[in-house]
Amino acid sequence: MKHLYLNLKRFDVPAELGGVNRIAPVNEWANYIVSNTQSALRSYSRDEAEFVDFFPEAHILNAVAARAEDSPVEVGCQGVYRMNTAPGGNFGAFTTNRPASIMKAMGVSAVIIGHCEERADKAGILAEAGVTDSAAVNRLLNQEVRIAVENGMKVLYCIGEKSEELGCWQAVLREQLEVGLDGVDKSRVVIGYEPIWSIGPGKTPADKPYITKIAKYIKEITGGIDVVYGGGLKKDNAEMLASIEEIDGGLIALTRFSGEIGFYPDEYLEIIKTYLGK
Repeated sequence: MKHLYLNLKRFDVPAELGGVNRIAPVNEWANYIVSNTQSALRSYSRDEAEFVDFFPEAHILNAVAARAEDSPVEVGCQGVYRMNTAPGGNFGAFTTNRPASIMKAMGVSAVIIGHCEERADKAGILAEAGVTDSAAVNRLLNQEVRIAVENGMKVLYCIGEKSEELGCWQAVLREQLEVGLDGVDKSRVVIGYEPIWSIGPGKTPADKPYITKIAKYIKEITGGIDVVYGGGLKKDNAEMLASIEEIDGGLIALTRFSGEIGFYPDEYLEIIKTYLGK
């Protein structure tokens, strides 16, 4: 089975406020995305592919409500807090954070953890406190992964190396995997590989040999966990990524990179069609 993930980041922000949302009013945005994709995605069997949309928290209830009966679209959240509520324990004194318990109660079945943007945020906070140990970030992420899995959620755990880490990529990825997944039921985890050094305007995208090399290494270290390409599955690279035996899917974000950039459901469906070959 292939794993097709959609990270909607903060694509809900309207264009007039500096964002990329031109498809629907903010209060209808999640409903619009689910409603305009789930029917077409029914043409793929559950054994063929799973589709998970990671929404900003404010839109989760609308996204869940828009799911038709037996919808192929699963709703995910963008991270969970490293602590959780529990009967007889903490009742929810986690202002600004999202415990896994409430995410599950809202209808979330999956979570993305360790995305390069989350890693950068955690590293920046730690640096303000004088902590530059990369393992510290991975230990924090490990707590999040554990909490999510313990609450029955599927986890897309993202890893990747920066440009200054290309010379030691094996050590970097090994630490992210071994520390981040320590004590975790790996049957609930898919790895999202992000070549951070190649993502963004003006950068050279990672090529097929490099992605293949990394995917093989990840599977070797993890005992064969499924690996998806997290550097941006798009129309331009869908056929190439589909041809890599070691890659088990992809993470989609923006669908249009020029003109009125943003996420558009019809373009998303074209990417899926190109990747799956039908």
